[in-house]
Amino acid sequence: MSANEQMAAAEGLDFVPYTRPTGTDTAEPLKIGVLISGSGTNLQALIDLIAAGKLNASIELVVSSRPSAKGLQRAERAGIQTLTLSKDVYADPIAADEIIAHELLERGCEYVVMAGYMRMVHAPLLAAFPNRVVNLHPALLPSFTGAHAIDDAFARGVKVTGVTVHFANEIYDNGPIIAQRALAVGEGWDVDTLEEHIHAIEHVLYPEVVQMLADGRVHVLESGKVAIDAPRG
Repeated sequence: MSANEQMAAAEGLDFVPYTRPTGTDTAEPLKIGVLISGSGTNLQALIDLIAAGKLNASIELVVSSRPSAKGLQRAERAGIQTLTLSKDVYADPIAADEIIAHELLERGCEYVVMAGYMRMVHAPLLAAFPNRVVNLHPALLPSFTGAHAIDDAFARGVKVTGVTVHFANEIYDNGPIIAQRALAVGEGWDVDTLEEHIHAIEHVLYPEVVQMLADGRVHVLESGKVAIDAPRG
């Protein structure tokens, strides 16, 4: 029994491997839920590309762990439903994830997209969406995990850093890597300049991965590695 099957069984769920219909010509938009905690610039990148018809996805719900998150305003301006589960009110993360999983499943979401979500995800959500919870990290994993990856990479003096998109699991900044994009750190850059370049990459790479998911091109192998099919002509 795989780790995902074990997790689903522990939650009283049937594990059903998910297969996305292939080909954007015939596939319906990929229904996603987006989890945020802050300004929501990556959320905005997704909203803009969807509105422009350049990303075959539909954001069904935006969930925030902070009521003050500016990303909530971005979602509301775009007419997207929002839900706030503040840590102050929902101190139990397991209970919070049960609510999130229920709300996303009710809306038919196929994938969960974490975009600056500063809270661990746990078994109720991971079991409901096995290998379908996606996270964005501002470094080349497995290096510089944690909430201060950009600062840590800059302080270490790395010459190359970047961005990672991966499937989330029960370990922080872990899980199968879907895509990475490297960035050479320029001479004379300060940490703010590095952060600007990292965010610029995020706003391109994350939508690219969401489109790959919409196209049904991303597969998690038994080895735990990710295989990506070539684009379909």
